[in-house]
Amino acid sequence: MQNTFFPEVKERFGFGCMRLPMKGEEVDKAQFTAMADAFLAQGFNYFDTAHGYLDGKSELAIRECVVKRHPREQFILTDKLTENYFSKEEDIRPFFEKQLAWCGVEYFDFYLMHAQNANNFEKYKRCKAYETAFELKKEGKIRHVGISFHDTAAVLDKILTAYPAIEVVQIQFNYADYDDHAIQSRTCYDVCVKHQKPVIVMEPVKGGILVNLPERAKDILEDLHGGSVASYALRFAAHFPQVAMVLSGMSDMAQMQDNLSFMKDVKPLSEAEMAAVEGVRAVFRSLEAIPCTACRYCVAGCPKHISIPDLFADLNSHKRYPNWDGGWRYEVHTRGRGKASDCIGCGKCEHICPQHLPVRKYLKQVAEVFE
Repeated sequence: MQNTFFPEVKERFGFGCMRLPMKGEEVDKAQFTAMADAFLAQGFNYFDTAHGYLDGKSELAIRECVVKRHPREQFILTDKLTENYFSKEEDIRPFFEKQLAWCGVEYFDFYLMHAQNANNFEKYKRCKAYETAFELKKEGKIRHVGISFHDTAAVLDKILTAYPAIEVVQIQFNYADYDDHAIQSRTCYDVCVKHQKPVIVMEPVKGGILVNLPERAKDILEDLHGGSVASYALRFAAHFPQVAMVLSGMSDMAQMQDNLSFMKDVKPLSEAEMAAVEGVRAVFRSLEAIPCTACRYCVAGCPKHISIPDLFADLNSHKRYPNWDGGWRYEVHTRGRGKASDCIGCGKCEHICPQHLPVRKYLKQVAEVFE
């Protein structure tokens, strides 16, 4: 499929290099080389990394297995500026130059401000990280400046309003998170559409969760007698019109070959397949702990400024996906606000709740899980 947003990027499927094949503590370079060769041979060319991936080993593996073996014009490389690796403006350029050296390249096709949220965005602004990246673009060391993002749609709107020169936004986007109140995939996508920013999709299979489904959910997709379980998740993401790229973190050749088999000529989900995906969503929803509709009537009157629906959404996500990032989301939703344990039991929330939920009891459950 032609990439209408970035013509230099072939197709709309990228190799995420966070979960490379490993031999003990080291990247299995022979297997990664074979996977990269197969990826390029099938007409794909987009590789994504960051210095924090595999403790810096991802960048080095890309240098050895891709950069040294293929002409620079044959591949697209994305790297990121992560907040752990700078504390002031003067740190950014030296770190960037090290990244170029670690990867063995003279420029990055895409360079992203990594994992942006309300808290670290202030640090990036204070250290003029965006301004530095735009200057590096003028110097020819970056082709496109973008962000990867993990927070609410309102925060994303704030960032894109502050820096309209941002060219692309990488968000977590999959059918499980599409209408999830905690992740806000759909509303973040809508913000990108509003600002006319192409979207790069990360976590299309939610870190493997949408491959390793509960049996009831897996049976729904297998009854279609179509592609692999993973294929429905990647195809769901690929056909949103603002999506420029879908990334997949592939760990072995079998995953690579499966993904290439349906992403080369990717087709939208049929009505029957969309209905099946909705059935999988229903299975996940049945695992929820709290039937909160997120009307937010309870928030305005809370004397401790607890964002109650957000915390309930975090607990529901934790129940559905125990190995996912509910704890990190809880930190986001309590930053500068009340925690669940701050509840003083006044009952104002229960008095106004149209669902008549025992809010105070549920807040105790949230505190027990996350605090």
